[in-house]
Amino acid sequence: MVAEMKHTKRTTTHSTKDTFMKHIAITFLAITAFAVGCKPSAEQDRKAVAEQLDKVKQETKEAAQDMKDYTFAQKAAFVEKMQGQMAEINRDLDQLMARVEKSSDAAKAEAKPKLQALRDQAAKLNQQLDEAKNATESTWDSVKAGFKKGYGELKDGFNQARQWVSDKIAP
Repeated sequence: MVAEMKHTKRTTTHSTKDTFMKHIAITFLAITAFAVGCKPSAEQDRKAVAEQLDKVKQETKEAAQDMKDYTFAQKAAFVEKMQGQMAEINRDLDQLMARVEKSSDAAKAEAKPKLQALRDQAAKLNQQLDEAKNATESTWDSVKAGFKKGYGELKDGFNQARQWVSDKIAP
């Protein structure tokens, strides 16, 4: 009977130790999985940036196609839509500038001229949009084409700046 009690005690102690170790192992694995899942990898960051760039490129193509389809009679609708596009670009530039402001002095020194050039380009494009408001039927196609070209260049420059910020400055 004493031997049986010792065996039961040893089995219970061994079983409790195994259960405790299993709980420790499960807890460790859960914490590790949580920690890995919470911090996106550099690859995930790259994929997210690539997806954003693809989305912006698609939106740019759609906007360019929209510009082609506007007739002189639809000038007001064109101007209104492009004002919205320009406001969106300015908001995006503000967001990029905010990220740059939080970065190192070297990154700021390199990024600020690039972003200022984009702001200057946007200001010029806004002037072209004003010209589109005042376009006549005979000047409509050339004004629209000039705006379309400038808009494409601005979007390309913005996409390059966004990519540069993503590559050089941590999110």
